[in-house]
Parts: sequence; C-alpha cells; structure tokens
Amino acid sequence: MTTTMSAALRRIQLGNALSAFGNGFTVPFTFIYVSQVRGLGAGTAGAVLATFAVAALLVLPFTGRAIDRRGPVPVAVLGTLLAAAGSLGLGLSGNEAGVIASAGALGAGVAVVSPALATMIVWCSTTATRSRAFATQFFLNNLGLGVGGLLGGMLVDTAHPSSFLRLYAIEAAMFLVLGAVVAGVRLPRAPKLDKAVPGEDRGAAGGWRVLLADRSMVMLCVLGFVMFFACYGQFESGLSAFAVEVTRISPATLGIALAANTAVIVLAQFVVLRLVEYRRRSRVIAGVGLVWTVAWAVAWTSGVVHSHHMAAVAAIISTYALFGLGEAMLAPTVSPLVADLAPERMVGQYNAAFALVKQLALALGPAVAGVLAGTGAYNSYLVMLVLCSLGISVIALRMGRGLTGAQDSPMRPARVVAQSAPKPAVEESMAA
Repeated sequence: MTTTMSAALRRIQLGNALSAFGNGFTVPFTFIYVSQVRGLGAGTAGAVLATFAVAALLVLPFTGRAIDRRGPVPVAVLGTLLAAAGSLGLGLSGNEAGVIASAGALGAGVAVVSPALATMIVWCSTTATRSRAFATQFFLNNLGLGVGGLLGGMLVDTAHPSSFLRLYAIEAAMFLVLGAVVAGVRLPRAPKLDKAVPGEDRGAAGGWRVLLADRSMVMLCVLGFVMFFACYGQFESGLSAFAVEVTRISPATLGIALAANTAVIVLAQFVVLRLVEYRRRSRVIAGVGLVWTVAWAVAWTSGVVHSHHMAAVAAIISTYALFGLGEAMLAPTVSPLVADLAPERMVGQYNAAFALVKQLALALGPAVAGVLAGTGAYNSYLVMLVLCSLGISVIALRMGRGLTGAQDSPMRPARVVAQSAPKPAVEESMAA
C-alpha cells in the first residue's frame, strides 16, 4: 500500500508541475493579450480577470461535495477538460463575448482541479508525509510558473496574435496532460487520516452545517481569508501600484522583484520545511504574520527613500522576497491542517471550502487596493495591511488554543506518562 501511495503521489506531483508550467505561459500576459493584441480595451481585460474569480466562486460551493461523493479523480479530470477548453478558447476568441466565456470556463476548471488535487494528495499521504507532500506541490507550482513565464516571455510578440495562440495552446495541452496523468492514478481505497475531530463518522451528510460547526475550521477559514487578502491579493494590484507610483521603480524592476519572490520560494522551501516541520503549526503561521508585517514596513520604507533609487529598489525587492519566505512557511502548514481537521468523508468539502475563502480574498484584495490606490491613500493602504498581517499572528495563536496536539504538531512525538494504565497513556496537553 505504501508503494502504491508513493507512486500515485509522484504522478500527481508531476502532473501538477506540468500544469503550473503551462499556466505560467499565459498568466503574465492575459491582460495585455485581451486589451492590446485583441484590441478589446482595458475594460474587457478587467472583465476577463474578474470572470476568472466569479466562475471559481460559482463552482466551488458544489465541488467539495462532488469530490466526496464521486471521488477526486473524475472531478479533477472534468476540471482539466474544462480548463483546457477555456484556455484554447481564449487563444481563438477575437470578440468580447468569446473571451469572457472562455475565461469563465478556464476559471471554473482551475477552481475544480485545485481542491481535487489537494484531496488526492491527502489520500496518498499520511500524517508523517503530508507536510512534505504539500511543500513539494507548492515548490513545483512556483517552479513551473516561473519557468513557464520565462519561456512565454521569449515566445510572445504583441505584433503577432498567433504567438499568443501558441501560448494558450501550450497551456491547454498541459491541462490535458494533467488530466491524463490523474486519470491513471491508483488511489488507496480510503483516505489515510487520523481521527482528527469528534464526530468523524458523520461523514458528508451534515455538509456545510458540519463544517460551520467546526470552530477550528471556521477560524482557519477566517485566517486564510486575511492571509490571502494581505498577500496574494496585493501582488498584482496595490503593491505593484505602490512600487511604480510611490517608490517610482520601473516595470522591469518590478519583474525582478517578482522573480525574487519565486526564487526565495524555490531555493528556501525545503530548508524552511526542515525548520518548521516539528514545530506547532499555529506558531509557524503566527510567525508568517510577523514576517509579512516586516515586509509591509520595508515596502513603506521604499516609498520614503524613493529619491535614493538603489535603496528604494533594494527595499522593494526585499519586500517581495520576504513575502516569498512567508509563503514557504505556509506551504507545509495550512493545507495539511485543513486535511487533519476534516472528517474522513469530508476531505473534499473542507478543501473546497478553504479554496472558496481563498478565492473570495483574491477577488476582494485587488478591489480594495484599487480603491485606495486610485485615491492615492497609500498610507492608509499600508496601515491596513500591517494590521492585517498582525491579525494573522493573533488569529493563529487563538486558533492554536483550540487544536489538539495531533492537529497542531503532528510530527512531535507524544510523551508517555503511564505505560501500565488501562486507559490511553498519552496526555494531549503534554503532546502540545
């Protein structure tokens, strides 16, 4: 069984990496493609980006139940087919209705694939291997996106729309490869989860009611919303606008800063994993909040010293690098915690619920940043994000008080206090 799980996990990670590689070809260029190459204007390009988020929000509430009832493999395959159709449609469409419809298919497909793959990783891992499995997934995602974006930049030419069709065709092909790889995965008969929460045998029957009654999961979702709002929701919106308009760096330098973010994740991921694997998850997440607080403070400093160009550039690059460090700390902690909180028959629903929260944050983050950046209220913007980052630390520590020792620190061995006692000899409070 262990050999089967390892082989399945390797296939899943390979397919996931290829999909991220294909996605990297198009993500940096979608706005330019729609607005300039197709000549549909910035308004339509903005609508396309919004459609990605809206489509995800529409399908995610139903995705988790489908995964738990039908299994993650058929759901993931369906998602890859939908995403491939949407990607190819974007490359072929030349009118507003076509690009928006294709964006909807692509956004829905990607949203379906994400929790399905996460559930497959859970099923193919154990408590001892889950953190490393999710850290590997995150590492490969960023590596694939980075390499794909680099190659895509070499292939693309705004004077030739056919070059963009080539990019979207590559992305569609990678989604189909992912579908083929996933379809051939042999999963264990049941997920290998510990008895993480009381009432585990209620299964999926309680649906959202069971999930909302799980106080630890609700707190984790609140925490996830703040995390994604304060970090990922700002990368391509408020932080980029601040860097260009206040720090006064060039778009090319901004590209270097984004590359620094990816480089830190790729280079530091497994070093960070060794440092955090045996520590309490809640405290690691609280540490992420502190790292990101420093990151926003450094960003503010870059605006103060903008007249000293080299210092300002160094500060912005350091900001993106610090965000990468925090992301590397989150990869082996948050997704495994979602899995360990889930009742055995609701792993898909818990993964989909967390993905839904993430999508909400990614939709609202740029919107709020756009309003504040549009009025030039950058001081208020930075204060808000510093408070959000500190809030991550506070919420994480409060959440940690409600977690069991196995949930908060599953890799730390429990201390046996009475081996001859007839009742269980592991004191949960000692394990924490």
